[in-house]
Amino acid sequence: MLSHQNAAIIDTISAIPRQTILDCETPLIQLHALSSHLDIDLWMKRDDVAGPSFGGNKARQLEYYFGAACDKQADTILITGAIQSNFVRLAAACAVRFGMKAIVQLEERVAKSDPTYQQSGNVLLNHLLGADILYYPEGEDENGADDTLYAEAEKLRAQGRTPYVIPLSESKPPLGALGYIRGAAEITSQTTDPFDYVITGSGSGATHLGLAAGMKIYCPSARVIGSCVRRPKAAQASRLRHLTGSFNTLIGCPDFLSEDDIHLWDDALAPGYGQLGPIAKQALQMMAHNEGHILDPVYTAKSFATIPQMLKDKSIAKGSRVLFVHTGGAAGLFAYQTDMQKMLAD
Repeated sequence: MLSHQNAAIIDTISAIPRQTILDCETPLIQLHALSSHLDIDLWMKRDDVAGPSFGGNKARQLEYYFGAACDKQADTILITGAIQSNFVRLAAACAVRFGMKAIVQLEERVAKSDPTYQQSGNVLLNHLLGADILYYPEGEDENGADDTLYAEAEKLRAQGRTPYVIPLSESKPPLGALGYIRGAAEITSQTTDPFDYVITGSGSGATHLGLAAGMKIYCPSARVIGSCVRRPKAAQASRLRHLTGSFNTLIGCPDFLSEDDIHLWDDALAPGYGQLGPIAKQALQMMAHNEGHILDPVYTAKSFATIPQMLKDKSIAKGSRVLFVHTGGAAGLFAYQTDMQKMLAD
């Protein structure tokens, strides 16, 4: 039974435009081998199969961005992401579904000249999906990247088009986070037992915020932990503090999420965004060798690494019931062929 406050939040969200991208619920599965290996009750939410074109967690976020775009009768979507952005690739795929043109702007966020990184994986899929591709030279200038897309949108308006920009920077409300309030409702509908911990990646912060809010509504005993994949813990905490205010306003409850609801871990981030360090390598191989599921070097290897490492330092107790949210990234894996071959050789 939802509290009056939580019911009011759900009513507020229900009035916000949304377009269906997930055609069905994603599986919630128990990881039997790793549960035994790690001495916990470990489950995985298969959001790697959410939505089209190799799927991923951004499909849940895009339901609200395309809801807003369709509400404005947009004919063009503009979005920025890293060269191997899963978000960008999924946005391009969803644009096809809704009969829109996709213009994707790729940032030089990772210093890699490897041809497989520059041309394979998500970049190849963007081309296949018919997206127009722009390039932005800076990887840490979100406001500048957004400004460039808004300028591009103005050019399109002058041509009689109706563009919609999906923003990158923290200066805009995290509309996509609403998708993971729905995601939390889905998770709790699939099991009768509450989770002690929910583990996800924390990059833009939208999935992390949405899960923190959703679990606070539907499973308040669960601690949601975001593994930093883009920036160190202190910088990510600052970003989430900023986004929490606009998110609370978005859901009509100014004091709902607080700093006490935001938990971060960054031990697997090194050597940086889009680079595979030893802790993430171990996690990637642990999942593959024990369960046969594939993680990616940028996001899910670093988020799954949270679990064995926090068990090691006793931040997660043995016997805990733990949920790992697999956010996808398989398409980008092939862009890291050189790194993966080196890892396997080592």
